[in-house]
Amino acid sequence: MTPPTSASPTPGAQHNGPGNHGSGNGPAVDYRTLVPSNTASEHTVLIATSKKASIQIWDKPGGTVTSTIAAADVLTAPDATPLVFLVESQQSDWYQVYLPVRPNGSTGWVPGSQVQLSGTDYALDVYLTDHTLVLSKGGEEKERFPLGVGRSDRPTPGGVYYLRELLVPPNPADIYGPYAYGLSGYSPVLDSFKGGKAVIGLHGTNDPASIGGDVSSGCLRMNNADVTTLVETYQLPLGTPVYIHD
Repeated sequence: MTPPTSASPTPGAQHNGPGNHGSGNGPAVDYRTLVPSNTASEHTVLIATSKKASIQIWDKPGGTVTSTIAAADVLTAPDATPLVFLVESQQSDWYQVYLPVRPNGSTGWVPGSQVQLSGTDYALDVYLTDHTLVLSKGGEEKERFPLGVGRSDRPTPGGVYYLRELLVPPNPADIYGPYAYGLSGYSPVLDSFKGGKAVIGLHGTNDPASIGGDVSSGCLRMNNADVTTLVETYQLPLGTPVYIHD
């Protein structure tokens, strides 16, 4: 993907495209007000939001610190976007979370005292062979949308991911359409792309004819009306799980 360069009128943050981090001049959406409270459902997953701009990651509850993840290193607009993690499991007051770092599928433990917990019963399932995204809530399918996916030489990686950030491209008629989610995963074959970190995105497009094909460098393309539905109608919280099926 070629990152957008012009500014968006939406207030709140900096933006430079779903595959890049650090520079750029367009704003993203501040999602702090859209994360829902916990819901009581067997299909609810936990979302852990760091209370600070960085958080230590442990190898096991009460074990050894293995790394520190800083918002500035993994978010395009760290001042406007919370640092969130999808929770994989819980042990007492410790939470094993998926990490938005390489390699894809990495997990680590964070203490409950360092995070704010919320929940969502939304989920996104991506079926690469069928070029389809299914949105469910509480285990029930709400809608399904056609997708463009990665080419054979630059495939979209399968696995468990989550919505890491939401960006507003400066020109909704450009290659990313009106909205672009950054997922927690990365291209399995590219170390960087157009100056960025080759983050897998879920975004709109200015080429609707490409929907339904193996056309991208790994990102998931949606029709602009469909990605707008995800953002504006369903208001999916950051941390929403994305299950990509090979």
